[in-house]
Amino acid sequence: MSASFDLPTAVVVAGAMLLLGLGVWLAGRGRRRGFLSTVDRVTYSTLHTASLASRHLADGLTPEAADLAGKHLLAILGARSVAICDASGLLAWTGPGDHHSPEAHEHAAATRTSGAPTVLGGGEITCSDPDCPIRAAVTAPLIADERVVGTLTAYAPTTSAGLAQATGELARWVSAELDVAELGRARTRAMEAELRALRAQISPHFIYNSLGAIASFVRTDPERARELLLEFADFTRYALRQGGPFTTLAEELRNVERYLVLEQARFGERLQVSLLIAPEVLPVRVPYLAVQPLVENAVRHGLATKEGVGHVTITASDQGSEAEISVEDDGVGTSPELVQRILDGQSRADSVGLGNVDARLRQIYGDEFGLVVETAVGAGTKVSFRVPKYVPGVHQD
Repeated sequence: MSASFDLPTAVVVAGAMLLLGLGVWLAGRGRRRGFLSTVDRVTYSTLHTASLASRHLADGLTPEAADLAGKHLLAILGARSVAICDASGLLAWTGPGDHHSPEAHEHAAATRTSGAPTVLGGGEITCSDPDCPIRAAVTAPLIADERVVGTLTAYAPTTSAGLAQATGELARWVSAELDVAELGRARTRAMEAELRALRAQISPHFIYNSLGAIASFVRTDPERARELLLEFADFTRYALRQGGPFTTLAEELRNVERYLVLEQARFGERLQVSLLIAPEVLPVRVPYLAVQPLVENAVRHGLATKEGVGHVTITASDQGSEAEISVEDDGVGTSPELVQRILDGQSRADSVGLGNVDARLRQIYGDEFGLVVETAVGAGTKVSFRVPKYVPGVHQD
């Protein structure tokens, strides 16, 4: 019996044959010229697909993350469909047979209870559609913070030891990504708590003294009193803002300027300030309220009890891939041992946030970017820190 093809079918077949021939030819070239082997290419493809999934899992186990990551997880498993559930219900179904999706949460019930993988066959998964590819499933737990937070279920026509093992391994990888996401959220919560604590530490004495200084000018110099009142309003607005955890160095220094204007109204000529700022570092992102507490520390602990005139020097310099900021005073200084106890959280003497700033810098950038404090009794104090100019996640809020 003769066979006949219409033109579109013939074109498709011819194209397929050409692509197959091209693939064989490229494979041959790859072997001759040292290209990646087939195993290497499969490994690369799997890792690349996993990296695409991890971008979405970084947000945690949410419906949006599960929906976006599902197609990548399905590609890795090679199953027909994948379902991701949390404790309360189905988050996402990827693949054909979505008429089974209302049952997916119940399919994963045993795994949620036991924390162990389960295999489901024809007794548990039934379907009246003879063409439906969903006849069996393997469910594995998703574990974060040492508890089952969800499940990953791979659906297929039949189960196999390979599918069960692959689903279990992939679920362990997803669990690790969820743990990383939870650590990121915990770090964010810790930073927010540190900022709330720092706002609460804004010295009541500074507020009272500032208002007292402003009041002293109301009769003698009303215009200056008005200017100081505006500076005080801008300072408190910035200090109590509800924005993100980062700002530009320019904005941070502008708030430092407001603080110093108010302190100079109180100290008069006793407080001298020098600023040495490289213009190219002004746009660099820094943690919010990272500089002002250091300046307040210099004024309150370094100069307030010093006889005569005191100097505070604020420096911001360009160090290539980093910016370095320092606050130096020629005040009374303190013992290095006390400073170390403050930075270790073992002393409550840090009333204006030295330890708070150090902790946040280490949380964000790593321990090598904590505060560096140089001091001795009677020798003044210099506090400095570095920030990388470009850090993932540190961007315009």
